[in-house]
Amino acid sequence: MKKHKVMIVDDEPDIVKLVKISLELANFEVIEAFSGQEALDKVQGTKPDLILLDIMMPDINGFEVCQRLKADTPTRHIPVIMLTAKGQRGDAMQGLKVGADDYIIKPFDPYELSEQVLEILKKE
Repeated sequence: MKKHKVMIVDDEPDIVKLVKISLELANFEVIEAFSGQEALDKVQGTKPDLILLDIMMPDINGFEVCQRLKADTPTRHIPVIMLTAKGQRGDAMQGLKVGADDYIIKPFDPYELSEQVLEILKKE
């Protein structure tokens, strides 16, 4: 069975490591990006099946990254899950408005995260 590729985009290395471990245990291949620009640079070459995207990053925030991905024909089909500490309802609404497929608030349960990723990939 083909391993799904998931890109994690977060500027906090500990979060990337935690998410990577939980996804690898669930048999996903993981691509890491530590900034919005790095994610945009890597997405064409790595062709992830799904992107887990933090909102608060020092260069380009997650809303802008998601908007750019959804506006670009080669990447618009890639599902995006916002994974963020920003838990206000307005943040979730903005994430969905720019094209995110789901919105998960930190702290998160690693098992539930893997399940949500799998559910979204089943819909594709």
